Amino acid sequence: MIRQLVFATNNLNKTKEVRSLLAGQYEVLNLQDIGCTTDIPETADSFAGNAGLKSRFVVDNYQLDCFADDSGLEVEALNNEPGIYSARYAGERGDAANLDLVLQKMEGQQNRAARFRTVVSLIQNGEEFLFEGLIQGTLRESRTGENGFGYDPIFQPDGYEVTFAEMDMEQKNKISHRAIAMHKLIAFLKEQAV
Repeated sequence: MIRQLVFATNNLNKTKEVRSLLAGQYEVLNLQDIGCTTDIPETADSFAGNAGLKSRFVVDNYQLDCFADDSGLEVEALNNEPGIYSARYAGERGDAANLDLVLQKMEGQQNRAARFRTVVSLIQNGEEFLFEGLIQGTLRESRTGENGFGYDPIFQPDGYEVTFAEMDMEQKNKISHRAIAMHKLIAFLKEQAV
């Protein structure tokens, strides 16, 4: 029997990505699936802290094992902004406004180095485990590609000639920051199942 795990997110794109990574091993439920309509506050000062707040909220309120991630873009020339504020960098949640603000702040900037970082917090049987994924790249000066979400249209991972938004989900899932963190989580879950 496939075990259930809650992924503490309302983001359908993230849910789809993670379901495809865990297909056949776990049934991944999101917040909507468990009837959680609370906007869980992300008030910590780190990715790990925010991920932990979300997973702990579900465990405390729904008594279900849960994992949550917090991810963001860190731009070297912007002192690692937007960082933990990536989803609401322009003051509200909205991919287009956030992306426009980063492009605006990067105008004329020679150093285009950036990285995506994900930290996953898994709480299982009351204990928390953290998994991190990181991918280095550069920022394009304008959007390219129709796939993905967030900053994907301007992020070109090192070693590739295309942005995340120009990759299909399968290709992105092999190399993304979230995929790296999730593969660490999956390896851990498989180890636990033995």
